[in-house]
Amino acid sequence: MGPERLGITGDAVRARLLGAIAAEPASRIRDGMAYACQGGKGLRGVLVVESARLFDIDGAEQAAAAVEALHAYSLVHDDLPAMDDDALRRGRPTVHVAWDEATAILVGDALQALAFRLLADPGCSPDPAVRADLVLSLATASGAAGMVLGQAQDIAAETAAQPLSLAEVMDLQRNKTGALIRWSAEAGARLARADTAPLSAYAGALGLAFQIADDILDVTGDQEKAGKRLGKDEGAGKATFVGLLGLDGAAARARSLVEDACDALAPYGDRAETLRELAGFVISRER
Repeated sequence: MGPERLGITGDAVRARLLGAIAAEPASRIRDGMAYACQGGKGLRGVLVVESARLFDIDGAEQAAAAVEALHAYSLVHDDLPAMDDDALRRGRPTVHVAWDEATAILVGDALQALAFRLLADPGCSPDPAVRADLVLSLATASGAAGMVLGQAQDIAAETAAQPLSLAEVMDLQRNKTGALIRWSAEAGARLARADTAPLSAYAGALGLAFQIADDILDVTGDQEKAGKRLGKDEGAGKATFVGLLGLDGAAARARSLVEDACDALAPYGDRAETLRELAGFVISRER
């Protein structure tokens, strides 16, 4: 999947999300929600749409918008001074810088609530059992057994007496970054009430490759292209794949993981070619 195709699908998902936000009552919270959802790669939303296409399901943009809202909430909160303390996100001031900390917290809260409202709405799927499964699985992926757990592990690692091992870093990133990527890739199968196992295996490898690419960009990337502060992981004393494996070793591991991700798509044959291309894009990106 080239940047152009990724952009077209990502724009369609973002339009659905911004439309839902525009329907909220006018307020600084609504303005902050829309601001937080501008820009970005839209990877998770694209995964939802492309995985749904494997099962001939069109119109998965609402489920895709839900996970993008959830992801945006996580970024708004991660950027707060009590968390990663970042002033730049997607090339613009972070929400707490553009407004204030209280507004940023409430914007994140509102985006999280919106994510689940989008999934629970009949516009997501006419089947209430499918909608319930999507809500339950996203709640699990984003909470204390998934993304939030990973963020807590990341914070704890900064002050740990011993640096994390490679196995511990992989476990952390499977939660912090990987859980939402895994949900996104599985969403198409969930919408079709099909087996999620092949897409789960694909996403497990893809999520780790994505994080390794992020770690490499943090060392070698261009801050203007990345749209966020780089070099922060080393400054914070965080254990990263680059720190543990070196640049060449990390790049080799990322390529191997992309191969694993593509192999997991074998049951879908040529229908999964777009998802294979997306895996290659994940480790070749510049932001």
